[in-house]
Amino acid sequence: MFKAFATHRPAVSPDALALSVSLFFALAFNVPFLQAVMQGRDALAPATWAFALAMVVMLTAVHFVIAALPAHRRWIKPWLALLVIVAAFASYFMQRYGVFLDPTMLRNAFHSDPAEASEVLGWGLVPHLLAFAVLPIMAIGYPKLTVRRWPRALAVRLGFLALAVLMAAGAVLLVFQDFSSLMRNQKELRYLITPANAVYSTARVLVGNTREAQAPRTPVGLDARLQPSVAPSKPKLMVIVLGETARAANWGLSGYARDTTPTLAKRSDVINFANVSACGTNTETSVPCMFSAVGRRDYDEHRIRTSESLLHVLQRAGHAVTWRDNQSGCKGTCDGLREDRVDSARAPELCQDGRCLDEALLKDLDRLLVPRGSHPDGGVVLVLHMLGNHGPTYHKRYPPSFRHFAPTCDTGDLKQCDRASIVNAYDNALRYTDHVLGQLIVWLEAQAPRFDAAMLYVSDHGESLGERGLFLHGVPYAIAPKEQIQVPMVWWMAPGFKARSGVDTACLVNQASKPWSHDHLFHSVLGLMDVATTVLEPALDISATCRSKP
Repeated sequence: MFKAFATHRPAVSPDALALSVSLFFALAFNVPFLQAVMQGRDALAPATWAFALAMVVMLTAVHFVIAALPAHRRWIKPWLALLVIVAAFASYFMQRYGVFLDPTMLRNAFHSDPAEASEVLGWGLVPHLLAFAVLPIMAIGYPKLTVRRWPRALAVRLGFLALAVLMAAGAVLLVFQDFSSLMRNQKELRYLITPANAVYSTARVLVGNTREAQAPRTPVGLDARLQPSVAPSKPKLMVIVLGETARAANWGLSGYARDTTPTLAKRSDVINFANVSACGTNTETSVPCMFSAVGRRDYDEHRIRTSESLLHVLQRAGHAVTWRDNQSGCKGTCDGLREDRVDSARAPELCQDGRCLDEALLKDLDRLLVPRGSHPDGGVVLVLHMLGNHGPTYHKRYPPSFRHFAPTCDTGDLKQCDRASIVNAYDNALRYTDHVLGQLIVWLEAQAPRFDAAMLYVSDHGESLGERGLFLHGVPYAIAPKEQIQVPMVWWMAPGFKARSGVDTACLVNQASKPWSHDHLFHSVLGLMDVATTVLEPALDISATCRSKP
């Protein structure tokens, strides 16, 4: 029987095979897109069925163009198999976590380290790949392909492609009013069309990376200089702690019902900013944006990625800058500057399976304080990039002693857990971040004989924990929920730093009650570190109105 099954394989043309796979794409991988475009429609109305049919025809035609246009008969099967694998992986993460596969999300995925990527691969992926990748690939490989002479094959292929374009255009035209309104108001829905979203986003990322690699980094703040000080007795030390995936909604200092910030809450010298908006909903967008002079208010991704950052301006002015990382790098913001990655050899008790708890960032910090900046009054700026609350394995972001809220979700497959246990694990990770910040402040206080110190903590973006069926982060900014955009921010200044900068604490506390964003980081840090430059906008410097001039 098996011999007969292998011998009597049906013969199909490459175009028919591509069309069959394209129909499979439309029906198997585009359920989220179809659900989104059909939302709010009367299921029994004929117009609803006509709209649904038009969408299926459009999806099939679009994917036929992708499947058939670049495919020669000799390698159309490998090409279709590759598309199936891409679609299977994409659909798994889109459906499980509610993400959109736009260029930013794909860039974020490309730049993830192996340890980070492994944490989102749960056992639930295995049956999904079996059903939506392995079996379809076997079906693609089973039939024999018919052979045509190349002039006829080319003519037939071009004819099919032209017909596919006409079918897609015709399907859209039949429902043009509804479809055009939908695409105008919800442009992000196009990133649910799978695997077209992966093909398009990959092309965008590769082209963008090539352009960025070829483009010279544009200097920023060439006139940056330190403002003259009145005989300072010691330099300034600023530690910028870049948090990861901490959302304001669960931040104790900002009014959350749970005490997720007990260490900071005990300190009267900590200033909490309760209404801060992030530049983006993922690290790949937020980090370059928040350290840029442009920011979200005048967002230009190419300009941001090809320009120098806040850190370059600080170093040019005369401060010594170091980026210490416990995550996936500085995303270009520290290119050409001193970098220092957390080393498991220096803190083996805090590291396991290629990941280190954030207390490892505080190990051996003293060696980063030398040398000081190039200017006689130059100080030191350290950036500590936390692992923070990076999901979905929140339970791995804190030691067992910080399992304060229980039970916890102890797996990366969040669908296996109830929402309460997911939130418990997430909140425990926040309490650990609070602990690390408290330890850092203690260390900074100990530097008083040598430095006037300050700390600024702010998270890169927030996180969804099941609200509206969304998990993790990365939803396009225009439609992102507030849980992914609103982030915590905390400032601490030693008495010497406040006196040296002329900071009025009561005034700054008042400022903290106002709405702020990542756009203010660039200008606020320059102001606190006494850097004068034409790119500094005083209106965006949070403490400008609270500082007396030297």
